[in-house]
Amino acid sequence: MRQTAPADRTADGKTDGETDGETDGETDGGNDEENVFGLITPEDWFRIPLLPEERRAASVSALIKRQFAGVDDQPVLRRQAEEQLLGAAEAGVAQGGVVLYLSFLEAAGIPLSASLLISRVHQRFDSLDAVSALRDKGEAALVRLPGAGRAARRRRSERTRESRRLGTEFADTIVEYFVAVPDRDEVLMLTFSTPLEPIADSMVELFDAVAGTLRWQKKAQPTQAAQANQANQPAQAAQAAQTAQTTQGTQEPRGQQA
Repeated sequence: MRQTAPADRTADGKTDGETDGETDGETDGGNDEENVFGLITPEDWFRIPLLPEERRAASVSALIKRQFAGVDDQPVLRRQAEEQLLGAAEAGVAQGGVVLYLSFLEAAGIPLSASLLISRVHQRFDSLDAVSALRDKGEAALVRLPGAGRAARRRRSERTRESRRLGTEFADTIVEYFVAVPDRDEVLMLTFSTPLEPIADSMVELFDAVAGTLRWQKKAQPTQAAQANQANQPAQAAQAAQTAQTTQGTQEPRGQQA
């Protein structure tokens, strides 16, 4: 596994770093810093930022281009795959999702299908209350993530609409993590899912390992002085360019004389 979204992993070609695009960009109560999260995923998990819509569409297009590279005789299949991915991404947005990961891992030539949707829930988090509420459906427990602190974790099985449509006999295995966002009345929700019920336990071990890499860090916001300096940069640049031209104009004749 390695850190998410380096230059060769970002779905739409942007090199925005592992934490960019995974928060809403708002500050914490007017502070000069905001909490952003970092996550480490397997190499063959493809990251799709869900907001804004233009970036989501570009990410899906990039994934389809990669998956159908060298295949020019399957336009119908390609269009269907793109519509399915866009539908999954839009469903993620409807659930408050900010980023979607899709697994393209393989073992012995067999695809290890899985997904991870990261969402924000705008409400105060109390881990004990969360565990109590989650126990109605699935196995819920209070856990501690090394870099993110206390979290509520739930594992459950569900026959999804997609599995019923495909006529598969297996249920999806879903693992959810609910983590408090520092200094906010907000919860970060990690929803892992796989249709591979026969190897569900192994996939859940992978999900738990990924969740264990979640961490928070402070992302500094520009101060008023920095913003003023940025506003003055165009004028300073123009002045510097003019000075350079003047200097060059006075030095060139000397060079010619030499």
